[in-house]
Amino acid sequence: MDERITKTPGESRITLTQLMGPADGNVRGYVHGGFLMKLCDEAGAMAATKHARRPTVTVTVDQMTFRAPVHIGDLVTVNAVVTWVGRTSMETRVTVTAENVMTGDIAHTNTAYIVYVGLDRVGRPSTVPNLQPETEEEQRLYDEAVERQAFRLMLREQEKAQRKPEST
Repeated sequence: MDERITKTPGESRITLTQLMGPADGNVRGYVHGGFLMKLCDEAGAMAATKHARRPTVTVTVDQMTFRAPVHIGDLVTVNAVVTWVGRTSMETRVTVTAENVMTGDIAHTNTAYIVYVGLDRVGRPSTVPNLQPETEEEQRLYDEAVERQAFRLMLREQEKAQRKPEST
């Protein structure tokens, strides 16, 4: 029987908001994708850490596609929430928007799913609390996350099979 405590997605929710300055971008006025990826990882890690109440490490980042550019001077908001939990791992959904504060235009620039593992005091994977979706949207995100995790595990098994030396 699983005796872990259970938490809701709302208990892990994180929002980071940051003004994009010249140091965050290139000479053409666009913010570096790598800088946005760093913000996504920070927000995702904080959501996972908040859920687990223990240190976490990044395991994998699912595809991250940039739908719209982020400009220097935009106000970037990064939202992260835990969408799925295994025994030691957690998936977070991270969404990014960029707001032109002069016009009020807001663009959804990207969404990413990032998996983290909770760590114990000596840095080994450690059990994390269960997750109980409360709303239909949270349940939909959870169900989709179950499918993504199954796909990740399938890919991992394929990679293991490819690494095995062939017997002669």
